[in-house]
Amino acid sequence: MNSQICAVLVYVPDVPAALDWYQSAFRGAERRFLEEFNLTYLEFNGIRLEIVPADAKLSAGSAGTVVYWTVDDFDESLKHFLNIGATLYRGPGQVEDGKRMCMLRDPWENCVGLYG
Repeated sequence: MNSQICAVLVYVPDVPAALDWYQSAFRGAERRFLEEFNLTYLEFNGIRLEIVPADAKLSAGSAGTVVYWTVDDFDESLKHFLNIGATLYRGPGQVEDGKRMCMLRDPWENCVGLYG
């Protein structure tokens, strides 16, 4: 299989509020709409960030898989996420080549990873 990530789904109880929050978190993300699925999503650097309703099968919160986003300025990115209401969940810690990584929680307790 030769593939790249095309979409990240984030499950939340309040889709409009989460769309606003994630658009603020990922500066430069553009809202797009898929009429056939009645889905508004964010397009960010070629990846669809789909903010979808949590339900009985997939609830909001940290439960296993975390997507890590590469950032150019780790300190600035961490500060930005904290300023808009994310909370630090793990780290930051040193990793290879002098890089750092951490895990944050959005207001719905979903995890977002930063690496840089």
